[in-house]
Amino acid sequence: MNRPFYVYVDVDETFVRNYGTKRIPMPHVIEHVKSLKSQGATLYCWSSGGAEYAKNSAEEFGILDCFEGFLPKPEVMLDDMKVSTWSNLIELHPNECPDKTIDEYKELIISKK
Repeated sequence: MNRPFYVYVDVDETFVRNYGTKRIPMPHVIEHVKSLKSQGATLYCWSSGGAEYAKNSAEEFGILDCFEGFLPKPEVMLDDMKVSTWSNLIELHPNECPDKTIDEYKELIISKK
C-alpha cells in the first residue's frame, strides 16, 4: 500500500497575487492544486496570515474542497533535524509546479537522496 503524499500549499504569492487591495488568482497554481488532489495527494493550506485566512482564501478561489485542513505557518519548529536535511522534502516555487505529477515529485525526492 502506498503511503499518503502530503503537500502544503501557501496562499499569498503562491495561488493568489496581491497588488494593493486587489487579489488576483494564479490559475496555473490553482489548477495544479486541483490536479494534485485528483491524483490522490493529501493537501493542507497554510499562511503566515493564519488558518482562518488560509481557509477564506481557498474558499474565495474555489479550492476549499481540495484541502484536508488549514494552518498558520509555524513560527518555531522543534525537530531533531534541520529542514534542509529532511530526505522526503522538496521546496518548489509556484512557477516550477505547472503540469508536475505526484510521480514527478516523488522522482525529485528520490534524486535528492
